[in-house]
Amino acid sequence: MTLLEKLHTDVRFLEGLNACINCGTCTAICPAAAVFDYDPRLIAETLQSNDEVELEMLLKSDTIWYCGECMSCKTRCPRNNAPGLLIQALRYLSQTAGLFVESEKGRQQLAVKRTVGTWILENGYCLYAENMTMDMHPEQGPVWEWLLNHAPESFNRMGANYKGDGAGPLRAIAPEALAELQAIFDVTGGTQFYETIEAYSAQKALSMNMQFDQTTDCEYFKHVYTANERNHSRK
Repeated sequence: MTLLEKLHTDVRFLEGLNACINCGTCTAICPAAAVFDYDPRLIAETLQSNDEVELEMLLKSDTIWYCGECMSCKTRCPRNNAPGLLIQALRYLSQTAGLFVESEKGRQQLAVKRTVGTWILENGYCLYAENMTMDMHPEQGPVWEWLLNHAPESFNRMGANYKGDGAGPLRAIAPEALAELQAIFDVTGGTQFYETIEAYSAQKALSMNMQFDQTTDCEYFKHVYTANERNHSRK
């Protein structure tokens, strides 16, 4: 099956592209387009062309990773298109086809998987305070460092139930709930999707001659986590 054929089976593509008239309203309203070298109108135009080569170039590019999925494009389009949905479909295809490793921002999907993705399955939270360490997030500054060092009393003073039983923010998630969450990932394909990102990332690390393992301390992870070619802003 070609990349175009795969794309055309994605419901997000089917729902997101009706008949673009290239009016540019989506680009005018897009916050990402104001900052990055990104034009949702061109995304829709490219996909309407049904050009396999152009599609592959998109899937290998940084372009599809600039969208913040605010869906402002959907609210303003006179033809009811949704470039944000097209981006979702393109990202998924790029990941499952292994083409995401060909761009700087694409390679960073491994970092998202090993932080947010892992935290969800291991802790039940997409953002887990104890994993927001100063080593990985020095930009958080001394206030965050102090907060981590005084986590129980600080969080509970703000109304949390930090690692406690029962209800409340930051509570401990029961093992049976985490097991159920893992089962949902297994049944829906989320686990296989994560494994696909890992497998293609390992191949890319090998081609770049970088050390790769399952931790956030390996050479390849640190590279993709911090890489910034600084050529992404709108000229």
